[in-house]
Amino acid sequence: MKCDKTYMRLYAVTDRSWVGKQSLLEQVESALKGGVTCVQLREKNLDEEAFLEEALQVKELCRRYHVPFLIDDNVDVAIRCQADGVHVGQEDMAVAEVRKRVGDGMMIGASAHNVDEAVKAQQDGADYLGVGAVFSTSTKSDARPLPKSVLFDICQAVTIPVVAIGGIGKENILSLSGSGVDGVAVVSAIFGAKDIEKACQELRSLSERMVNA
Repeated sequence: MKCDKTYMRLYAVTDRSWVGKQSLLEQVESALKGGVTCVQLREKNLDEEAFLEEALQVKELCRRYHVPFLIDDNVDVAIRCQADGVHVGQEDMAVAEVRKRVGDGMMIGASAHNVDEAVKAQQDGADYLGVGAVFSTSTKSDARPLPKSVLFDICQAVTIPVVAIGGIGKENILSLSGSGVDGVAVVSAIFGAKDIEKACQELRSLSERMVNA
């Protein structure tokens, strides 16, 4: 599956810590109804079989809404559930190795924090980049905010789509205008919202404004 830059507009990354009144599946469906353009299932603590079972359910939901479905980190689960893609960080399996394992049909996303990492990821077969953290974030407490100038330089250095991630919400998304990113990846501003569907509608609208500014 080729990565169209429009998939990056509002890229939802799940976080089980926000599960409460709604189940994770219900939260994802609310996000899909609100207009997210991509869903990444992130599970750090589930065992492999439970992760796979959940992945199959979320994939089915994403199919219904015609939105790409990706797995965070776990290449085995991505292959077994036939996800549209897999996202790997700098500490995970190397992009070139992932490409050998998944073939040409699966989208690969890679995290990058500087131009060198971005260029190497593209050379090794990444289809898009997740760049950040662009703002301070509670999801990764050790992440230092990335200067907008670095974000701009990364976008200039590669030809594949770039999505900004890290601490992004309604109040700061428009400050990324002019950086060259194709959209935003969001965790808590979606899954921590009281009304997920409404939050996604607002974030999608702001992301379109940001990209087209």
